[in-house]
Amino acid sequence: MKKELIELRVNGRSHELAIESCTLLLDALRRDLQLTGSKRGCDDSSCGACTVQVDGIPMLSCTMLAAGCEGQEITTIEGVSQHGSLAAIQKAYGDWGGAQCGFCTPGFIMTVKHLLAVNPEPTDAEIRAALSGNLCRCTGYNQMYEAIKAAIVAEQKGLTSIASTSQETG
Repeated sequence: MKKELIELRVNGRSHELAIESCTLLLDALRRDLQLTGSKRGCDDSSCGACTVQVDGIPMLSCTMLAAGCEGQEITTIEGVSQHGSLAAIQKAYGDWGGAQCGFCTPGFIMTVKHLLAVNPEPTDAEIRAALSGNLCRCTGYNQMYEAIKAAIVAEQKGLTSIASTSQETG
């Protein structure tokens, strides 16, 4: 099958790829870019393990064509860390045992990052609604919800300390 040259912007970097027109974004990320954090769980958009952000919106990469993502910013779990350190949600997942086997964790984290970007103080119901498209077969979800709440507190404290430091130096 004939390949086409596309340019994908992933985690802040541009990549030229020669792919078949039917290549799924998940396959381009995993096979061509070796970004294996996004997982293939179902291939029919029902589990959320493949969730990435496309222009800041959580999308299921197992049903998206890679070529359709040209000109958009794609963020994978590998692009979530902040200045070489774990993001608050990543750290909270570890601290609270939000992941057992870890297979679904990248998809959950990508969904939570979006939720917190659009709603920094979600209610329990809003958290549950946001995560309704992501499935976990191990945890029972309680540790995840506690991790998310801890991340919210950590991010609020971080923003507060940054704001107070800026006010002191300004």
